[in-house]
Amino acid sequence: MKQYTILGGGIAGLTAAIALNQKGIRPAVFEAAADIKPLGAGLLLAANAVKGYECLGIAEKIVARGLALPTFSILDQRGRVITTADAAKIGRQYGLHNFAIHRADLHDALLAELTPHQVQTGKRAVRVEKQPDDSIVIHFADGSTHRTDYLVVAEGIHSAVRRQLLPDSEPRYAGYTCWRAVIEAPTALAGLSEASETWGTNGRFGIVPLAGGKIYWFACVNAPQNDPSMRGAKVADLQRFFQKFHPSVKTILENTRDADLIWNDIIDLKPIRKFAFEHIVLIGDAAHATTPNMGQGACQAIEDAVILADELGKNADPAAAFAAFEKRRLARTHFIVNNSWRLGKIAQLSQPWLVTLRNALFRLVPERVNEQQLKALLKVDF
Repeated sequence: MKQYTILGGGIAGLTAAIALNQKGIRPAVFEAAADIKPLGAGLLLAANAVKGYECLGIAEKIVARGLALPTFSILDQRGRVITTADAAKIGRQYGLHNFAIHRADLHDALLAELTPHQVQTGKRAVRVEKQPDDSIVIHFADGSTHRTDYLVVAEGIHSAVRRQLLPDSEPRYAGYTCWRAVIEAPTALAGLSEASETWGTNGRFGIVPLAGGKIYWFACVNAPQNDPSMRGAKVADLQRFFQKFHPSVKTILENTRDADLIWNDIIDLKPIRKFAFEHIVLIGDAAHATTPNMGQGACQAIEDAVILADELGKNADPAAAFAAFEKRRLARTHFIVNNSWRLGKIAQLSQPWLVTLRNALFRLVPERVNEQQLKALLKVDF
């Protein structure tokens, strides 16, 4: 029997392992970290991601761990609505939309679907080596190796294997940096059920309710890459950045500790020309890491896993399945990455007159235009 291996134990790798298991393929999964402790805090899953998990028959288990939100609004810094998406209306057409979940809860739900010992941790791949019989030897940082017939690379934006295959595929900085945290919902915001992003002249502030009376928030400001002052910023610094924002932002920061903060620069992967390399295929952030502006990073990883398994189920030749997967995924993921990059530039405008103009134009966009954009985003060829 041919051996399949997945590099990466994040959302892409674990979902792919579940999908392949269901096709009668039991891949070994290698994760670089010593323990699977997902970076980040919370995330929103759109209807296309939930539909992907429905295809795998596990959507109900995942939905039980999160929270469905009725709307997502973009606000100006005074708290006035710029635009709103009605998740219930979208859900009637495309399925459950605007679903919030803590990353750790999603990872736990995915791990529960895999067989014992299927995931090995502490295995960071540094390079691969093709053998005369077309098998692949994976070399790990700890000096060990693993031989496989087919390799699914899901090890994230900094994938060493992708850089080996495509040496020019380096992450690019989006121009803004980000803090995240999960906190207990303050009394003033108890029962909050709507997700929002506030766009101001000093940056953006997102608020997402989670299950269990918690709130996930994120804040983005324009800054040089790897700026020491941003890396070392405390809650008091964020309070100064966002002092002109509406009261909900101030309340959340007042109830956040320095120890709660997670910081990182926002980066993505400029679209690459190829995902399939004979017996190797790239998925998830290793293939098409995107900025978070469209909320599609995890969603596209989930789509990848379902579609990859679909192609492996239809093709007797796995290399042909990898090529077919690439054909189905290149244009769509390029669309997501490019549009998310552009949206981030718009959202991070800082000149007051441009911010005023942007907000006015967004308020004028007809609902049918938003619906057309959603159709392109949420309709998937599962």
